[in-house]
Amino acid sequence: MKDKIKQVIKPVIFIGLSALLLVLAFRNISLREVLNELKQVEYSWILLAFAASVLAFFSRARRWILLIRPLGYKPRLMPAYHAILTGYLFNFAAPRLGELTRCVALGRKEKIPVDKLFGTVIAERAFDLLSMFVIMFIMLFARGSSMDSFLRNNIIDPLAGKLSAAFSLPLLIIIVLFIITAVIMIRVYRERLMKVKLIARAGNILKGIGSGLKAFTGMKDKLEFIFHTIVMWFFYITMTWVVFYALPATSHLNFGDAVFILVIGSLGMSAPVQGGIGAFHWIVSRGLSVVYDINLEEGLAYATLSHESQLILIAILGTISFFLILGKSKNKAPGEEKTG
Repeated sequence: MKDKIKQVIKPVIFIGLSALLLVLAFRNISLREVLNELKQVEYSWILLAFAASVLAFFSRARRWILLIRPLGYKPRLMPAYHAILTGYLFNFAAPRLGELTRCVALGRKEKIPVDKLFGTVIAERAFDLLSMFVIMFIMLFARGSSMDSFLRNNIIDPLAGKLSAAFSLPLLIIIVLFIITAVIMIRVYRERLMKVKLIARAGNILKGIGSGLKAFTGMKDKLEFIFHTIVMWFFYITMTWVVFYALPATSHLNFGDAVFILVIGSLGMSAPVQGGIGAFHWIVSRGLSVVYDINLEEGLAYATLSHESQLILIAILGTISFFLILGKSKNKAPGEEKTG
């Protein structure tokens, strides 16, 4: 009964948080002006953004396969692609639910243990974070102080302040002592602890994460992995860039400006709400306002168009992928067996 209540409460909390962020994003905003901006959309540019997104999804799927291969499995491209889109679809239900869903989907289709796949997803996210830092560093170096000021005033300084307030010296000492005690207890009572189902499951997940992080070191195709990382981010920037031309207010912005919007938009998408709803709208509209002097109504029109067009694309492709990868197959497909 408690589990059922939790399953109901969690989505309600996430939806409530999304609604709150949307209210903050659209507070003191003229909805009429936002709608007038959206009436001027040139949808041919949105179709180009869709094409760039699909290419990015395929590149991400291929990169995921390269992470899985050192574990002794050879998943096919289309199942990996469908699993990723199914995961994106389930992220609308609850943040991070999609990560587990795509592992379950591909694991079922290609006969790969889910805990090992989960480890590769953790490794993939680590590379994404590293890529984001590299892109942010290059952007700050090349694009001037206005972007640095926006990131510092709206993201870096508030986050640093919260962290310094939360992790005072006494609390850090307690955390360190707790970790040391936990490590000692695990070493001494390991066999007994592993008999507890919850702890055993957590142990399997940690093993999977470890194997996933080791996957890159055993990867034979490191250059191809790096290549697809670059290609993937190029198409992400491209899909951000072409939407500029769909609206008169942002049509003067260029590819370099799209890098900045992608970076701050990705920070919004990483917020603990379904699909970054609200957080993406707030941070992108404020970034356009502070850095490019675009009024908030025009910025929100761009953020809404960019976010909701991708939401529609993922809803369509994710639904198709869900039925394709989780549908029953009559015959065992080649490439499903473990190799090595």
